[in-house]
Amino acid sequence: MTPSPSPVPADAALLPPHAPLPLYYGDEDEHQAFLRRIFDDTAPDYDRIERVLAFGSGPWYRRSALKRAGLAAGAQVLDVGIGTGLVAREALTLIGPAGRLVGVDPSAGMMKQIDLPGVELVEGKAEALPRADASSDFLSMGYALRHISDVAAAFGEFHRVLRPGGRVLVLEISKPESRLGTQLLKSYMRAVVPLIARFIGKRSDTAELWRYYWDTIEACIPPAQVMEALRAAGFRDVQRHVELGIFSEYTAIKPE
Repeated sequence: MTPSPSPVPADAALLPPHAPLPLYYGDEDEHQAFLRRIFDDTAPDYDRIERVLAFGSGPWYRRSALKRAGLAAGAQVLDVGIGTGLVAREALTLIGPAGRLVGVDPSAGMMKQIDLPGVELVEGKAEALPRADASSDFLSMGYALRHISDVAAAFGEFHRVLRPGGRVLVLEISKPESRLGTQLLKSYMRAVVPLIARFIGKRSDTAELWRYYWDTIEACIPPAQVMEALRAAGFRDVQRHVELGIFSEYTAIKPE
C-alpha cells in the first residue's frame, strides 16, 4: 500500500502561486471547482490548441528541457500535473524501456486523453502526492505550477518523494521582463489564442481556459520567489534557465 503523504505542519506558511482571480472564482473551494470544470471540459481540445499555440515546436522544446535537467535512461519518473501527457511523452523517449513513469493529476478528464502504454496514472494533487517517500529519481511538472494552491507544500512533497540525488524540473511560462514583451504576450494569449480556440476547438469554454492561462501568468509569483521556495523545501543547486524570455525551466537537486 502506498504510504500517505506527509502532513503539512499547522504553522507552515501558505504560498499561493498567485492572488485569487475574482473573474473566475471567489474562495479556494470555488477555485478548486473551477479548475476541475475547466480542465475536465476542455481536455479533448487541449493538445490541438497547444500545437497551434507553440507552432508545433512543443515536443522538441519539452524533450530539450528534460535533457537539460539531466533526465537519463532508466530513470523512475514522477510527472506531476501530467495533464494530457505532453511532457510524459517526451520523457518516455529519454528513459527508454528500463525506465518507468507515473503521472499524477487532479483532472480525470485530462488523463482520459492519455494513450501512453506502460504509464501508471494516479489521481492526486501536487500538495499531497499519493506516492511513497524516496520513490522517484526525477520529478517533472509542466506548466501546472500556476494551478496549484500552495507552492511551498508542493515543493515539500517533491522533496519527500525524490530519492537523495534526485532531480526536479518545473516548466513554466513567465511574464516577460519588458513592458512591450508583456503586452505582446498578453495580446497573443488573451485575444489571439482564444479566437483560434473558438474556430478549431470543440468545447465552448476552451477560449476561457486560455484567457485564464494568461491571467495566471500575469499574476504569478516572480521567478526569484519560486527559486527561494525550492531552496526552502530543502533542494540545492536551484537554477532557472530561460528560453525566448518567457519559458522558465526551474531545476534543483535533492541532497545526497
